[in-house]
Amino acid sequence: QVQLVESGGGLVQDGGSLTLSCAASGRTFITATMSWFRQAPGKEREFVAAIKWSGGSTIYANSVKGRFTISRDNAKNTLYLQMNSLKFEDAAVYYCAVGFSVVILSRQSSYRYWGQGTQVTVSS
Repeated sequence: QVQLVESGGGLVQDGGSLTLSCAASGRTFITATMSWFRQAPGKEREFVAAIKWSGGSTIYANSVKGRFTISRDNAKNTLYLQMNSLKFEDAAVYYCAVGFSVVILSRQSSYRYWGQGTQVTVSS
């Protein structure tokens, strides 16, 4: 069974940086697409970024493009999200997710396994 455990969330000032991690286990991820989604209070969960485990192709939501970087460490089976220039509106619970679609997709239904989430709070 696939397990995803996020870490690295916390409180950061507006304009600050934070790196999230997601440790994945339970199967091989060579054909996987891994992603980050987020959900702010009172809002629907939204796509943030995704990466193909093999090859490293990436896609980003327009709202984070140029500020966030998704990456993975194949040896550690760990997914990362480097978040720079954080804004108040970036505050949310961040989830990592794994899917096995052939192409990178941003829709939630493409991802089968989800972590429990890690809270990111941005103070003004």
